[in-house]
Amino acid sequence: MERKPLEVESTDNHQNLSSAVYGGSVTAVDSVEEEVREEKKLVYRGWKVMPFIIGNETFEKLGIIGTLSNLLVYLSAVFNMKSITAATIINAFSGTINFGTFVAAFLCDTYFGRYKTLSVAVIACFLGSFVILLTAAVPQLHPAPCGAAADSVCNGASGGQIAFLLMGLGFLVVGAGGIRPCNLAFGADQFNPKSESGKRGIDSFFNWYFFTFTFAQILSLTIVVYVQSNVSWTIGLTIPAVLMFLACLIFFAGDKLYVKIKASGSPLAGIAQVIAVAIKKRGLKPAKQPWLNLYNYYPPKYANSKLKYTDQFRFLDKAAILTPEDKLQPDGKPADPWKLCTMQQVEEVKCIVRVLPIWFAASIYFLAITQQMTYPVFQALQSDRRLGSGGFVIPAATYVVFLMAGMTVFIVIYDRALVPTLKRITGLDTGITLLQRIGTGIFFGTASLVVAGLVEERRRTFALTKPTLGMAPRKGEISSMSAMWLIPQLSLAGVAEAFAAIGQMEFYYKQFPENMRSFAGSIFYVGAGVSNYLGSFLIATVHRTTQNSSGGNWLAEDLNKGRLDLFYFMLAGILAVNFAYFLVMSRWYRYKGSDDEVTTYETNEDVIKQQDKNSTV
Repeated sequence: MERKPLEVESTDNHQNLSSAVYGGSVTAVDSVEEEVREEKKLVYRGWKVMPFIIGNETFEKLGIIGTLSNLLVYLSAVFNMKSITAATIINAFSGTINFGTFVAAFLCDTYFGRYKTLSVAVIACFLGSFVILLTAAVPQLHPAPCGAAADSVCNGASGGQIAFLLMGLGFLVVGAGGIRPCNLAFGADQFNPKSESGKRGIDSFFNWYFFTFTFAQILSLTIVVYVQSNVSWTIGLTIPAVLMFLACLIFFAGDKLYVKIKASGSPLAGIAQVIAVAIKKRGLKPAKQPWLNLYNYYPPKYANSKLKYTDQFRFLDKAAILTPEDKLQPDGKPADPWKLCTMQQVEEVKCIVRVLPIWFAASIYFLAITQQMTYPVFQALQSDRRLGSGGFVIPAATYVVFLMAGMTVFIVIYDRALVPTLKRITGLDTGITLLQRIGTGIFFGTASLVVAGLVEERRRTFALTKPTLGMAPRKGEISSMSAMWLIPQLSLAGVAEAFAAIGQMEFYYKQFPENMRSFAGSIFYVGAGVSNYLGSFLIATVHRTTQNSSGGNWLAEDLNKGRLDLFYFMLAGILAVNFAYFLVMSRWYRYKGSDDEVTTYETNEDVIKQQDKNSTV
């Protein structure tokens, strides 16, 4: 499938105007002038439409996170699930959402465009939140409550109740899976990427995007979770449903003002063509001077920046070797893209293949974050959560807010203090490279798991050797250790996210070809999805392996009878090995467009001019 030039739908006069919204050189002067004229017809309203986009983003995140942040406790308390079952479901559900972003990115770029994809997604999120609300509000849609005693009768949910719950979760998968890869790119679409003010606007929008995400996390993990845990599940789940409805209203209110980039064909077809042609031509001899002799062609209004030849993955170069059997159209375009590809296509595929080893290491890193979002809740349930002498008890799920707070505070410290200091040392505008930022995050993620293991060891020792504070429903004795001891491990995880998560998002955005930025957004979440499924696998494997062992089940329902600390140490060991792997891959990696990426066999100006000349034949 051939990828068409990017087109933009102008909503002022409801006419479709074809325009290239990203950079890409055209050799013919009249084509350039036509492109400029078409761009002038566009109205990039920038910050004028941000109240709609950021407003929708804020309410949408409050709605989704308000529904999902306490879902682990909801499944345990209302649907009477065991903690290991609830944790497995949450991991699988989160993983499915994250994998769904890849499907949504494909549909967005290939068929629907970002606006239509987001329109369906925000409605699906509202429906999902409403269905989850019904499971709490309607008694027939959840099982009868369990007694407080450990040996009391406790009936599980029926098949119909589980099916209704899964329907709500299914709507949330569709909604969140569609919003995550498209929302950030859709907001950036509202700024002119070729003007200085537009570029500054895009950078500021990224900052606002992560600010609203963190802001929504903090509000949801405090106010909404408190209402759900201490007032009423019905009221607590009504809040996010209402917020999602408001998000829908705000998003559609700006319908006439948005710049809407239309779907322009799947970039996956180009990747498949390069791989298929390289395999077909594997018997050909490599080109002696590939940076000069490989076939190249740039279609008019090409969306991506031109890439120079690199000498990695040279087996892919054969896809761009022009043979006597290959036919060209009068304008120089390949007659059959499944028999001949351009050097530009080959280099774009190399960009993607080059990212994959880094992405794998980043996916393993997310194990630290996914486990810090689940088991600390159970640790808090069996710890002293009292605050002050007034008898106020902090909800267990609220402690995860310290992860978000650690991330938020450190982003400010990093941006205002560390970057200027590091800039003076390294000479880099960003202080450190993107891979150095990601690697630092992996290191802090590993450290957070080591601290988590030490804290759990302390909590369990207190529970077994000192007077306890009573029984946690269907769990065990409540340790006298303050739950505030969970703050260090969660804060370290937040610092890890400030380095690794934001670093990854920027890394994928900059290293992927421009026409794959929806996929760049989705691959971040797919990595988190891999981690979710891997986490579920590790939990199930450890539970099955240790439940009948002499040392006891590491992940017992009663944490005092288990060895959650050993589970944390095991994860820390996995991340330590992953960190070493990441360091090796980072030394091997070449940044897109960097000086060390371009082959240096001949770097004089004549060769570069000759390369440009060959690429336009």
